[in-house]
Amino acid sequence: MAESANTAAGAVPLPGAEERMDPKRLIAFFAMVFGMFMSILDIQIVSASLAEIQAGLGAGSDEIAWVQTSYLIAEVIMIPLSGALARIVSTRILFSFSAAGFTIASALAATATNIDQMIVYRAIQGFIGGGMIPSVFAAAFTIFPPSKRNIVSPIVGLVATLAPTIGPTIGGYISHAMSWHWLFLINVIPGIIVTAVTFSLIDFDKPDFKLFKKFDWWGLFWMALFLGMMEFVLEEGNNKDWFNDEHIVMGTVVMVIGGFFFFHRVFRVDFPVVDLRAFGNRNFAFGSLFSFVMGVGLYGLTYLYPVYLGRIRGYDSMMIGETMFVSGAAMFLTAPVAGALSSKLDPRVMMMIGFAGFAAGTYSMTFMTADWDFYELLVPQILRGCSLMLCMVPINNIALGTLAPDRMKNASGLFNLTRNLGGAVGLAVINTMLTQRSDEHYGRLAEQAHWGNAAALDWLASVGANYDAYGLDGTAVALRKLSGVITQQSWMLSFIDVFMGLTVLFFGLVFLALLIKKPSAAPLPGAGH
Repeated sequence: MAESANTAAGAVPLPGAEERMDPKRLIAFFAMVFGMFMSILDIQIVSASLAEIQAGLGAGSDEIAWVQTSYLIAEVIMIPLSGALARIVSTRILFSFSAAGFTIASALAATATNIDQMIVYRAIQGFIGGGMIPSVFAAAFTIFPPSKRNIVSPIVGLVATLAPTIGPTIGGYISHAMSWHWLFLINVIPGIIVTAVTFSLIDFDKPDFKLFKKFDWWGLFWMALFLGMMEFVLEEGNNKDWFNDEHIVMGTVVMVIGGFFFFHRVFRVDFPVVDLRAFGNRNFAFGSLFSFVMGVGLYGLTYLYPVYLGRIRGYDSMMIGETMFVSGAAMFLTAPVAGALSSKLDPRVMMMIGFAGFAAGTYSMTFMTADWDFYELLVPQILRGCSLMLCMVPINNIALGTLAPDRMKNASGLFNLTRNLGGAVGLAVINTMLTQRSDEHYGRLAEQAHWGNAAALDWLASVGANYDAYGLDGTAVALRKLSGVITQQSWMLSFIDVFMGLTVLFFGLVFLALLIKKPSAAPLPGAGH
């Protein structure tokens, strides 16, 4: 039925040139895709090398987290704002200026000599770079005819999911082979090329500067407070013990106030900073919900695997990157398969297969032990990589493929925002679960290692005797060793709890996919609505 709908859409008498893409537009589009790749990748390559940046800048452990937090807060404000800006100044101006600003901010970050400069430069980088991401999704669904969607959608989906996945690998290689400065300098030459190409070749739309007079500055202010504080609370909450910290309490109060006034204005002004009416489209609403949950899986597992490998296996950033590369390779190889299936399978079936594969991968991780290494993680990572692509392509098509072109820019910003917020919420929940569950498991395991436990006493005596032979205080060393074993096992059990939670979440999405309406043909670019 989906095929017949697409065929019907393709049967509209159009000139042959409509199906043949203008080479200039193709070059411009792929330059945009590469710009988006740089912007998303920059988050993960930096997060993999925060220790090197901290040492280089002489920053404290509580300060260095703001290198990431400032970027993410600024980016999450810009992503929904980009739709309104694109309508005012055009995609060409927005994207090329975003690429140029991102490049300049990257160069400035490489010159930072203290943590304060780095935080400012990263905030600029995140805010300006955030304008590139939704523009690519909007362009993919407006300049290409529906018959090309099975080629374009996997490319966009691959870049959006591959960049966070291979970030630790690239970050590890760069920080080991060169210095942390190159994490930022590597953006400069590609950024200049992307800026020049997009400024010269993008001609998808025209600016409407009259809208600038209607721009809702108060709406922007309240949205920035709402989203910025939400990102701050989610990023820093677990580290600061949530509401036991006054900064988290204040941030939450500001977030609630900002949210109240933002939602109060958004439905009452002629030209809102973000048009939430796109959620009235059932498929867009469900697609955004699935995008939110995929953000949990995408960013959550990109975080979980390195934490396990670093904390339990003692891997450095290079070794973690080499192990994580498997998921990226699986995504890359699955992208063309997902594109081919998208024109043959009901997208709901594709999503159900993807969600089931993701759940199978996380369920297999519930049997993990402290000895699991590259080969034990191979199948779960392959399942994760393949399933992400099988999910992302139909989610993109369902959410954006049936919207009218004049609503695409705004909807694209909202759609990408849901994925980022899903990642932020997912990481906050995962971190909180790891902390709380590891404390609980440690307490229960420690209860068993008491002086009345014969097995524990035998272990302490055996280990202590070994160290006594070397002239050390064997009893003290053995007790420290036992505490270390209990700590390691408590972390292992908490990892298993998190993976089981993710399994339940994604298995539930298999059934939720049945609630989506079967997508009809997408509106053609330029068609009347």
